[in-house]
Amino acid sequence: MTRWGKNYYMNTQNIIGYALIPPTGKSFRAMSPASDTELAGDFHVATTTDADAAMQLADKAFAVYRHTDAKTKAAFLRSIAEGITALGDELLNRCAAESGLPIPRLTGERGRTTGQLNMYANLLEEGSWVDAVIDTAIPDRTPLPRVDIRKMLVPVGPAVVFGASNFPMAFSVAGGDTVSALAAGCPVVVKAHPAHPGASALVAEVIMQAAQKHGLPDGVFSHLFDDGYAVGEALVKHPKTKIVTFTGSLKGGMALVKMARERDEPIPVFAEMGSTNPVILLPQALENRAEELAKTYSESVTMSAGQFCTNPGLLLAVKSEGLDRFKTALGAGIANVASATMLTAGICSNYQKLSKERLGNEAVNIVGKADKLNTENQNQALAVVSEISAADFLADDKFKEEVFGPYSMLIVADDMAQLEEVVGYLHGQLTATIMAEREELALYKPIIDKLSNLAGRVILNGPPTGVEVGNAMQHGGPFPATSDSRFTSVGTGAIKRFVRPVAWQNWDNDLLPDALKDENPLGIWRLFNNEWSRK
Repeated sequence: MTRWGKNYYMNTQNIIGYALIPPTGKSFRAMSPASDTELAGDFHVATTTDADAAMQLADKAFAVYRHTDAKTKAAFLRSIAEGITALGDELLNRCAAESGLPIPRLTGERGRTTGQLNMYANLLEEGSWVDAVIDTAIPDRTPLPRVDIRKMLVPVGPAVVFGASNFPMAFSVAGGDTVSALAAGCPVVVKAHPAHPGASALVAEVIMQAAQKHGLPDGVFSHLFDDGYAVGEALVKHPKTKIVTFTGSLKGGMALVKMARERDEPIPVFAEMGSTNPVILLPQALENRAEELAKTYSESVTMSAGQFCTNPGLLLAVKSEGLDRFKTALGAGIANVASATMLTAGICSNYQKLSKERLGNEAVNIVGKADKLNTENQNQALAVVSEISAADFLADDKFKEEVFGPYSMLIVADDMAQLEEVVGYLHGQLTATIMAEREELALYKPIIDKLSNLAGRVILNGPPTGVEVGNAMQHGGPFPATSDSRFTSVGTGAIKRFVRPVAWQNWDNDLLPDALKDENPLGIWRLFNNEWSRK
């Protein structure tokens, strides 16, 4: 048999550690959203027994993997990146077939995926992420002596990762959740997203082979298919599971949070669940560059059919001549955008339903609507920007809800006081943006303060779409954007979700973890007796 070119049999099976699990008899096929036709490959559905086996094996692997040195883990991550790159067009073409996303977008996403793997490899080798703190003993301190106490971050245990629909590589099998968990020292069990099983399987094989290459324990990585909810529920409720990550809907995320809280041992679920990403268009900015802003946001709203978690779903402004020019230019820009294939038939159907409901409300008007429908492909989404008064927006909670797709709503306030009232009415967000001239910022500080209270990332004069994968990125925000606003799912800070602090008191130097020893054999930055040092 051949897998679109190689070992087809392997890539349709569930992987538990280094073993391929025999087919259960129940299988499914991926669907092409562009053609509504089945794609090659019968993907076998895992059972709850398989889920139990994966978690038991992950728990055994944790006893070894938690102590694996940084150099080995870094080499492991780099091998995964190399393996993904080596898949070449095979992976890109399968992702395109399963997601409807264009090859240029997927090429960039592949670069992001391999880039974050290499970024974490560098982080591991640098080492300061463990937050080592050393307070040596002061036996003659009065009135009480100080004992020797040393603290650092350690991995929490096996992690369950749910693949996301809108990023078949960067938030999937080898995405940010998986790589940050593996970097922390946590074995990972991935529940593949059913919309792109072929792409998931290709990457899962790469990870399994990289783990074997570097002699990592059996069970450090497993990969399961499911065409429903049974396997995911079994994984979240399993007593060996210590942490769960999820990117998707509010309903799905909260269902997992509820399961995790009701366990005998409650565990954290880091869920990213949606955001409308409000954009404040201040008066002087609109007066000076209405047409420029309209171009920026017609592109941002419609990018990848609006299927980004940072899509600007709400635009807020005060009535003005500049706003009128902005609306005219924005409407023209939206009208020129061709329709695009959405990720799945279900996502497209939900977009059509929600956008139709919004436009059917008598308080809502259309600013711009695309009419260039691609009749050659299925599941096409036409972009829409609607308009509503601030008073009507404040009167109905439904307008606060996200419409996932190329849809945005312009909220028009009578004055700045009413605009500030709208900002105060919004719930938690991943991002909040201010488009302003510099001299305006001091005038509207209360609005800026409110935005920083409700969002994880506050942007000045730029669209929210596009998330830099780096050390300073915060991709997370107050509920309901995420289930825990203290953490990020993008950038090196994402590793902090998978660790906990442990203090060692009165231990002999040779018995301590390397990061806490007096001589600092790793050469990492440490807080040594209240001073940062690499000695």
